[in-house]
Amino acid sequence: MPGMKEPTHPWSGNDAVSRDIQHDLFLLQQKAGARNHAIFKTGRGAQSGTGKITPLIDNFPAGGAASAKIIGIYGEQLANHLEQSTLPLMWNGTEDANTAETPDMNHFVARLKERLLPFSGIAFPVKLGAAGNGYVVFTSAYLDLNADVILDLHTQAVRVLVALLQSDVRYSKATELLSEREIACLQMAGDGLTSEEVAEKLGLSVHTVNAYLGAATTKLDSVNRIQAIAKAIRLGYIN
Repeated sequence: MPGMKEPTHPWSGNDAVSRDIQHDLFLLQQKAGARNHAIFKTGRGAQSGTGKITPLIDNFPAGGAASAKIIGIYGEQLANHLEQSTLPLMWNGTEDANTAETPDMNHFVARLKERLLPFSGIAFPVKLGAAGNGYVVFTSAYLDLNADVILDLHTQAVRVLVALLQSDVRYSKATELLSEREIACLQMAGDGLTSEEVAEKLGLSVHTVNAYLGAATTKLDSVNRIQAIAKAIRLGYIN
């Protein structure tokens, strides 16, 4: 939409992949003619008492309060719908002007009849089995979507959630793999500090710093420190 700025997300995964996901979501948001977007995950790791739904990403203002509101009101229905159908799920906002229109597409979408939120929305279910399931959501005061746009958005939503979950898995494995000291030494080495300078900053001996860097290099399956630093950046350990 003209004049809209690309948002940033408070997501802790691989920075390069995260930027790609943010960019893709912003483009899909524009295609939907939406004002905001979010990604929700269902199943293991989801918050209890919220229909087994947890937010992963959103660009709502006020620290994601809107995501919490969507989950609080529609979480159980979203979770139940995902178990039964892969049809996009739409809802209208509380005011008459807050509607989600789908000309000639009502038999291809499911609708939440209650007007309980101050904005309309569409949630695209994505079922990836063991990799995880969830929704890519777009909201606005008013949405006007046709068949081609909905089908394209759904296809792209699958790709975005696959990329996000794969990145999340890589980052989780990375943070479990290296110790805090190993990550700290890698970060400083990546910033251009020598082992002596790292040792001075951390209050360690040079031998200990080199041992941490050597252990990190081995764990990252790298042939030398430079490769280990590059891989650590790519996996999201360090900036």
